[in-house]
Amino acid sequence: MVNLQVKEIAVIGGGTMGHGIAEVAAINGFKVHLNDLTLDILQRALNNIRWSLSNLHGKGQLRESPDEVMSRISVTTSLEDAVRNADFIIEAVFEDFNVKSSIFKRASEHAPPHSILASNTSSIPISELASVTNRPDKVIGMHFFNPPVLMKLIEVVRGDKTSDETVNVTVELGRRLGKEPVVVNKDVPGFISNRLFMRLIESACLMVMGNEASIDAVDSAARFKLGLPMGIFELVDFVGIDVVNLILKAMVNRGFKFSGCGLIDDKVKALKLGLKTGEGFYKYPEAGKYSRVKVPKEAGEGVNPVRLIALAVNEAAWLIRNKVASVVDVDTVTKLGFGFPKGLLEYADSYGIGSVIVELIKLRDRYGTVEPDPLIMQMVSEGRVGVKAGSGFYDYGGEGYETVKLTIEPPIAWITLNRPEKLNAINSKMINELITVINKLGAEPFDRVRVVVIKGAGKAFSAGADLTMFSNEEPTEAYLTSRMLQELTNRLERLNKPVIAMIHGYALGGGLELALACDMRIASEDAILGLPEVTLGLIPGSGGVKRLVRLIGLGKAKELILTGAKLTAKEAEELGIVNRVVPINELENETRTIALKLAEEPPITLMIAKGILNIASEGSLEDTLTAESMGFSLLFSTKDSREGINAFLEKRQPKYQGK
Repeated sequence: MVNLQVKEIAVIGGGTMGHGIAEVAAINGFKVHLNDLTLDILQRALNNIRWSLSNLHGKGQLRESPDEVMSRISVTTSLEDAVRNADFIIEAVFEDFNVKSSIFKRASEHAPPHSILASNTSSIPISELASVTNRPDKVIGMHFFNPPVLMKLIEVVRGDKTSDETVNVTVELGRRLGKEPVVVNKDVPGFISNRLFMRLIESACLMVMGNEASIDAVDSAARFKLGLPMGIFELVDFVGIDVVNLILKAMVNRGFKFSGCGLIDDKVKALKLGLKTGEGFYKYPEAGKYSRVKVPKEAGEGVNPVRLIALAVNEAAWLIRNKVASVVDVDTVTKLGFGFPKGLLEYADSYGIGSVIVELIKLRDRYGTVEPDPLIMQMVSEGRVGVKAGSGFYDYGGEGYETVKLTIEPPIAWITLNRPEKLNAINSKMINELITVINKLGAEPFDRVRVVVIKGAGKAFSAGADLTMFSNEEPTEAYLTSRMLQELTNRLERLNKPVIAMIHGYALGGGLELALACDMRIASEDAILGLPEVTLGLIPGSGGVKRLVRLIGLGKAKELILTGAKLTAKEAEELGIVNRVVPINELENETRTIALKLAEEPPITLMIAKGILNIASEGSLEDTLTAESMGFSLLFSTKDSREGINAFLEKRQPKYQGK
C-alpha cells in the first residue's frame, strides 16, 4: 500500500537528463519545478522540451498539445523555491559527489518533511548521499536512461537506510511515468546496468589490447552475431568516453574489480571523447549528431560472441547470488536499458552455461580476470546448463515439447507457440502439448507462477488450425478434433491463474479462438484478427462463437463470423476484442508490466474473481450473486485476506503468499 501520493515533482538540473525527466513528468500530468543555476540554462531546457513535445505531437504520440504540457512546468534558479512544495525531488546533475551531496543537504533542509529525495546517479552510492540529509530513510536512487522520454527502464536503488515505503512510492511513481522500474535491492557500485556494461567493455578492451581482435571485429560480432543495436565501442562513443571513464573510476574507487582499459585512458587524454567531440573509437561527420557507424559484417567472423558476454554473465550471476537482482531484473535491464533483442541470461542459456565458463577460465588464465562465479559453477554441476538441457537461468519446461516452449520466469510463465515456419498453425501435437503445459502450470505453486502469458514465435501469434490436419478426416474424426480443441480452450479459460494473450501478426481462426479463451489480450499495432472459417466453408470449432458473442454481443459477432472479416488491432480494440494496442517494439514490455502488476495481487483472490467473472458472463443474475457471496465469504478464511487488511491499516505494501 503506497501512502504518499505524489502530485508535485522538483527536478534539480536542466541538462540532457534533467530536462528529459521534467518532460516525462509533465507529460504524465505532474506539476514540475525545474531548477538550475542560471536562467540561460533553464531557457535552453524549456526550448529542448518544447521541441521534443512538438515532435511527439506531430507523430500522434502526445494526447495533449505541447502548450498544455508546458503549462505544468515552472523554472527557478532557487533550489529552495523548487523543493518547497515538492512531494518528490529528482536530482539530475553531473556525476560529482560533492555537487550532488550539497544539493541533497540543501534540499533536505527546505523540502516538506514527507518529501522523497531521489538521485538519477548511475554510479554514486545512494547511502553516501543519504548520509548528508536529515531523512536517510527517504533517499533513493531513480536512475533513468537516456533519452528519458523514450527509454522505458528505471533502476530504483535502495540505500542502506531506505524504507520500504520509499521504495514502494518510487516504484509506483515510475509506473505512473510510463516506465518499467527494476528494484536494485542492495546499494552496490554501478547498480545493475553499469556493472554489466563495464563487464562488456572489459571483455571488448581485453580482446583488442590482447591482439585477439580489432575494434571493428568486436563491434561486428556484437552487431551481427549477438544482434545488438550498437557495437560495444560504438556504444561507448555514444555515451561519451569521458562519462564512461568517470563512472568506471567511481565504481573502482568503491571496490569494483576491473582489469583496466588503456584504450579508454588514451582517448580521454587525447580529448577524443566520442560522438560529442566528433571522434572517439570512430569518427563522426558532425560532432554531437549521431550517424550509424559502418562496420563490415565479415570483420567479426573470427570473434566468439560468448567471449564478449562471458564477464557480463558472470557479473549477473554475482548480482543474483548476492540478492541484488533477480534473473528477470538482469534481462529487463539489458533489454530495456541496452536495447538487447533478448536478455543477457537468455543469451547465456542459448549458448550454454558450460561455454560461458570455458571462456571465463580462458580470460582468467590470460588476463587475470575474476573467477567463474559459484552460482554458474553450481548450475553446471546440477546439469542446468541452458536451453538444450531444459533449464539454465530459466526453466524451459524440460525436454520433449516440439510445438510449444515453456519458460518460467517467476512469477510469470511464458508459453510460446513454436511452429514459426507454419505461422504457428495449430495441429494435433500442439493441442496435446498445450493441454499438458496448461495442466502443469495449474499445478505450479503460486510462489513460482502467478500469471501465464501465451505468445507466438516468429511473425505471428497463430494463423489458425493447420488445415492439413483436416484434409483426410471423416466427419466423426473432425468432430473429435473440434472437441479436443474445445477441451484445450476450456482448460485455458478455467486455469487457476490469469492468462494473457500477447498477440502480434496474425491471430486468425483457431489462433484467435485460443486468444479469446485468455483473460486479457494485448496486441501490437501490426496484428490482424478474425474468424474467417466461413470463407473456407467451415465455422469456428474451438468455442470462439460463444466467447466472441460474450465479448462484443450477438449482432457484431454475427457480422464478423458470417462475413469472415479480418480486423486491424485498432478495430479489434474498439470492439472490445483486445484490451489494448501498443507498438510492436513495446509489446513484450507492456505485457510483462501488466503481468507483473497482476502478480502483485493476492493469487487466490484473482482465481476466485476469475471464476465468478466467467459465471457472470454466461450465468443468470442469481447464479452470479450466489457465486459472489460464496467467494466473498471464502476469501475471509485466507491468510492473504488478513495480510491485505493488516497492510492497509498499517499503511504498508502487502506481501501475498497465495495462502
